[in-house]
Parts: sequence; C-alpha cells; structure tokens
Amino acid sequence: MADGVKVTFVGGPTVLLELGGKRFLVDPTFSPAGVHETTPGRPLTKTEDPALTAAQIGPVDTVLLSHDQHADNLDPAGRQYVAESLLTLTTPAGARRLGGTAQGLAPWHQLHIGRVAVTAVPALHGPKGSEEVTGEVTGFVLTGQDLPTVYVSGDNASLDVVRDISRRLRKLDLAVLFAGAARTSLFDGAPLTLTSEDAAEAAHILRARAIVPVHTRGWAHFSEGPDEVRKAFAGAGLSDRLHVLEPGESVVIA
Repeated sequence: MADGVKVTFVGGPTVLLELGGKRFLVDPTFSPAGVHETTPGRPLTKTEDPALTAAQIGPVDTVLLSHDQHADNLDPAGRQYVAESLLTLTTPAGARRLGGTAQGLAPWHQLHIGRVAVTAVPALHGPKGSEEVTGEVTGFVLTGQDLPTVYVSGDNASLDVVRDISRRLRKLDLAVLFAGAARTSLFDGAPLTLTSEDAAEAAHILRARAIVPVHTRGWAHFSEGPDEVRKAFAGAGLSDRLHVLEPGESVVIA
C-alpha cells in the first residue's frame, strides 16, 4: 500500500482524516463545553472542550458531515466552520438546510476529491423506524487506487446497515465507528448510536484491519465511554484491531 491514512481525534465525533494528499474533517464540533440547543427545547450538554480549535485544524478539502440536525455532530462553532469551508458533503436534506457550499449525497452516490472517491452510505440513527424523528443521516466510505479503504459510520445504530455495507466492500482497512450508545428521552432511551458490544460486532462483520471508535466522550448523553469499548473488544478477541485515541492524539494506519 503506497499511502496510509492519518487519523487525528479532536473530540466527540470530530476527527481529521488525511488520505491521498487530501484532508477530510468529520462532523466539526469546535464549541466549548456547555449547553447547546439541538432544536428549541432540546438542549444537549457538551462536557469537554475540543482538543484542537478550528484555527489549529485550518482549512480542509472537504467536511464529511453525517447530519446537521443535532448539536453533538454540528455545534455552533462547527456551523461557522462549515459556512467557511470549500465543500461539505452531507445528506440531501442537510445540504438544503445548510446551503452555501454544502452538497448532498444520497446513499451509494459518489464524488471524487482528488485521488479519493467519497461514497455516501446508509446510517440509521436509532431503532428501526426512527428516521421520522431523528432525521436523515449518512455515513461515508473513502477509497482510491493504492489507498486504504476507510468507513466512517456516522450516527448509525443498526448492525443490519453495517452488514449491508460490508457486503459491498471488497476490503476495509479502517472503520471509524460512532459508538457511545447515545441515549436521550427518545424511543424510551434506546441507543441512538452503536453500543460498545455492537461496535465490536460491527468490527467483526466489517473485517476491518483497524478500528477507531469516536462519539464515546465529550457529551453527557453518551452512555458508554472508552473503557466500555475496550472491554467489549477484549471480550470479542478484537483488542489488537482497536485504537482508542485521546483527544488531540493521532494514529497512522498504513
């Protein structure tokens, strides 16, 4: 493999991916710790400042935004970052709401950013039937000749979705899994993202060489943290694939 992928964890769901000479920022959340309203009357509490500021990240080639409707995936400072970005790829509904340089990709549609092909893939933000409440969400797969294949799950809670994606991938070098078992008052507290055990099962289904879990710390409604992820992967015999990053830390997957 000629090139690897560098992953830098900023906090919450936010990671910087450097691949094929391009820089991709996933779900920018740059606001300080505090209460941020997702929609009027539905506040979410951010418990940690980002490890890196928007200025420290600097410009990127593309923002990969799983969805715009929840503050833990796009907080106020993240919205400002998106407004100033060259390109944001997100859901069709999100692109219509954001305007500007946001472009919607329907599931399995693709756009090339230099050497990197970005394909939107399905995601289900909660139990079956939750789309009417939680809204449209997307994941992404990044591919390219002589490049690692990278899957970014977005806020997906469905292993059936993971199975569908896995069937379409010939190989997978890195999976960035949104875990944390996010829970709110919706759906009687059912997890809105992967639980730790489901993240380990997703790693098994995907046959990924490396896993970076995100969305496990930094917001009060994330009910399972990095320790639960480590325990689940150990129980599944997958600890050797797991890379749990501290905020601000990077890893290169070759």
